[in-house]
Amino acid sequence: MESAATPNVSGPIFRISWVAYLKTVGFSLLALLLTLGVTQANIWASLVLTLLILTYAAYQILMLRSIQLYTDLDGVWVFRGIFPWDKGVSGVKWRDLEDAVFFPNFLSWALQSYTVRVGHRFTKSSEIVLRNIANGKEAAMHINESHKQALLGTADH
Repeated sequence: MESAATPNVSGPIFRISWVAYLKTVGFSLLALLLTLGVTQANIWASLVLTLLILTYAAYQILMLRSIQLYTDLDGVWVFRGIFPWDKGVSGVKWRDLEDAVFFPNFLSWALQSYTVRVGHRFTKSSEIVLRNIANGKEAAMHINESHKQALLGTADH
């Protein structure tokens, strides 16, 4: 399910950890060093390539900053996008949610940056998988607890 509307958030908003930015910054620095080394003969080519690399790095960083994982009364959602034509919300409704899990290892534990998977009961293509979620362990626990509360709330009706 995709939408550009922003529903009412109930609970914390989980974002991408600083670890995710390392890849973009590292590749950008490497590309800048290679650009300066290769294009020393032509200053204009060097400037154009540097501008393109910096623009791409800024776009990637802003895109990472836009990612938000949250819950509301209807389910679990991911908001992402910078430009109006690129913004959107996708997610899994409570009735279709299987479970939320995080994948621990030593590095993710040390950096508190986990991969979180929010499973869909019927289709694998509709599940949410986000890497490098800050406090992803708490995100998975919050989603599972909210799912439990949502199921208990619908059982009363």
